[in-house]
Amino acid sequence: MIYLETDRLILRDYLPDDFENYLRLKTDPRTMYYLQDIQLHSPEEGKTDFEQVLLDMDSPDRRFYFLHMELKDTREQVGSIGYTVMADTPVGKLVHLGYFTYPAFWGRGYTSEALKKLLAFAFTQNGVYRVTTGCLAENRGSERVMQKNGMIKEAEHLDYEWHDGKMKTRLEYRLLKREWEQANL
Repeated sequence: MIYLETDRLILRDYLPDDFENYLRLKTDPRTMYYLQDIQLHSPEEGKTDFEQVLLDMDSPDRRFYFLHMELKDTREQVGSIGYTVMADTPVGKLVHLGYFTYPAFWGRGYTSEALKKLLAFAFTQNGVYRVTTGCLAENRGSERVMQKNGMIKEAEHLDYEWHDGKMKTRLEYRLLKREWEQANL
């Protein structure tokens, strides 16, 4: 089981008792505004999704490393952060990162703090070689989280994605293990 701590947060694997929190987070329309493709819409859909999360955690070929993010002092749920293994190569895992937090916690540095810890885990304990992620250009808060953690902008795709009734520009970021190591010597 993955269990990580920062100054203010606990990041950990989901437990069976977390279902209600998981469902509330992934059905929240403001939290999931930029991640509508993984937003849940019903308890039944949530149950199926959550069961898959728990099954994957026990798999020897685990693909999903998304962690429950909560405040240390109150145990209040902040959101979720993690990555999906896209490929496992001879040099290490290639993963795609994601995070989503309740609006009440935006702008307080929680996601940046959690990502710093998650990247350390990924590169030092989980055999990750390359992390990629991205966001819509209008999502400045998400882009700032990437930048604060040393991620490097690789692309800006103009009018790339249909979202909320219009075409929007998408930004792509990356971080290689050696780049992370150089920044964290």
